[in-house]
Amino acid sequence: MIILNFSHPITEDQKVKIMAVTDQEINQIVTIPSQFSQQESFPEQIRHLVDGINLSPKQWQELPILINPPAYNYAALTLLAELHGRMGYFPTIIRIRPVPDSTPIRFEVAEIINLQTVREHARKRRQ
Repeated sequence: MIILNFSHPITEDQKVKIMAVTDQEINQIVTIPSQFSQQESFPEQIRHLVDGINLSPKQWQELPILINPPAYNYAALTLLAELHGRMGYFPTIIRIRPVPDSTPIRFEVAEIINLQTVREHARKRRQ
């Protein structure tokens, strides 16, 4: 599995949890620095970031890819649209949350969310 990380570095504890939850080995973590300019178009910035990942159209559609989205909501939503267009389906994402009462603050994997499954279940309620 390849993790495309658009957020903070993924810790060893988080890697262990991701592999346990997904029952897959992490083959590669690609870290994509995600600083966004408020003065430039988000779709253009996102497209530029994703183009830099250098996956072929076939790889986008066939590789097991897990996304750690940027925390900034506008960037995350724009990234979601870009990835859906390239992958042909909604990606699976990592949800990170703060560990309660941790000092210094630490973050843990809260869940792995398969957005395509969320979409398919929601469609059943569209009547």
